[in-house]
Amino acid sequence: MTGARLSGSTLPSLPRHVSVPGYDRRKVTPGIVHLGVGAFHRAHQAAYVDACLASGGMDWGIVGVSLRSPDTRDGLTPQDGLYTLAIRDSAGEKLEVVGSILSLLVAPEDPGAVLDALADPRIRIVTLTITEKAYLRAADGSLDQSHPDIAHDLANPGSPRTAHGFLAEALARLRTADTPPFTILCCDNLPANGATLHRLLIEFAALRDAKLAGDAALADHIAEDVAFPSSMVDRIVPATTDADRTRVASALGMADAWPVMTEPFRQWVIEDNFPAGRPAWEEFGVTMVEDVRPFEDMKLRLLNGAHSGIAYLGLLSGHATVDQAFGDPAIRQFVDRLWAEAIPTLPQGAGLDPIPYTAELAQRFSNTALAHRTAQIANDGSQKLPQRIVASALARLEVELLPEYLSLVIAAWIAACEARGKTLPEGHFTDPLDAALAEVFGRSLPTAEMAAAVFDLAGFAKGHLKRETLIEFVATHLVHLRQGGPALAFAGLGIGS
Repeated sequence: MTGARLSGSTLPSLPRHVSVPGYDRRKVTPGIVHLGVGAFHRAHQAAYVDACLASGGMDWGIVGVSLRSPDTRDGLTPQDGLYTLAIRDSAGEKLEVVGSILSLLVAPEDPGAVLDALADPRIRIVTLTITEKAYLRAADGSLDQSHPDIAHDLANPGSPRTAHGFLAEALARLRTADTPPFTILCCDNLPANGATLHRLLIEFAALRDAKLAGDAALADHIAEDVAFPSSMVDRIVPATTDADRTRVASALGMADAWPVMTEPFRQWVIEDNFPAGRPAWEEFGVTMVEDVRPFEDMKLRLLNGAHSGIAYLGLLSGHATVDQAFGDPAIRQFVDRLWAEAIPTLPQGAGLDPIPYTAELAQRFSNTALAHRTAQIANDGSQKLPQRIVASALARLEVELLPEYLSLVIAAWIAACEARGKTLPEGHFTDPLDAALAEVFGRSLPTAEMAAAVFDLAGFAKGHLKRETLIEFVATHLVHLRQGGPALAFAGLGIGS
């Protein structure tokens, strides 16, 4: 292997078995700004857009924006935005070079450049994958008005830090210029993600309107004139390792600073509400629908819920990857029973087919080539569990059904958080509530009181009539996990007997 590096000039030198962009990138113009240009976006939305460009939709190139770290920009800019998508399963690996990202910006370094990109009249869609915690919601789901970055953006609209601040300022500039607004397409795992972001941005804009006395009512404009279609995304994207980089470089015959690992499966379901236009995504496997909620619920409760259970029980059982944990007979049996509890909570009559879906999930979880780390999935549990697990558990309790397996996932999250620095390495995974959780754990409370304190802290089931019942289930599992780990918790559910 030479010292060459993947870039526009080295594309012709790649081996024939590597797929490359089948279009002239010099003729592509931007139509999308993406906030949160991490690995998932590059394995999912950017790959779909790449296919659209190859079919002739050359006005949908992507401007990628990192809201925090310059790492992606630093890795990909010398490569002209190109990167390798390594599609892996137990049978082998297929390499594709993706060319849909035209440029990359880093918001903290130059917020003005990001605002200029967002306010470009050619931009008709803004997509987001910024993770649940970046939406800055309070425990009740409203905008966290006390967050220092929200306060900063309200005081400094021209140099924002948050997605809310960037979107609001860009929409205000477009409105002043009498330019139609872009459509905002949330691609994060939030319940009713488009409607959720719409509500949060209206809250932010109302605060901004109050702060900027005499300014036009931006909140009303966002409420009435800006489209926020919801979407559901699905593709497993493990973190890239140095071994991945070495393997991909060997196959390419040149270096790629940041290849992305993924699985063959991908899914994108989008509500078809794009007043300013959109790519012909349906031609490339995207499902365009009137209402994404049933598909979202199935994915959150069956895929993401199982992933959380596998992650926390896998960590407590000493399994570093999903395929290792799913290969544990006890965890495999647990996941089947978890699905059996969650499936009846899904919307009825919406055309869902959960049994074949879970069979496909089982195959995906068994993919030995991905090495999807349980610690990666374990991050930010307090933000993920409400929609993945708590909602299903409460739905069962509302109709007098037991949430025995769902509640174990919540208990396993608490136990795994508590185990860091003890049986698990310190900082093995992180959560936005880590400091507050440490304070709760340090009180040496009885198990039931500790579970209730964690529920209070995370806002789980707040105000729900069945909240105390759910806490009782979680506390019982916690006793077992503390006394004998997952084996005793499983035994209490009849698993392995």
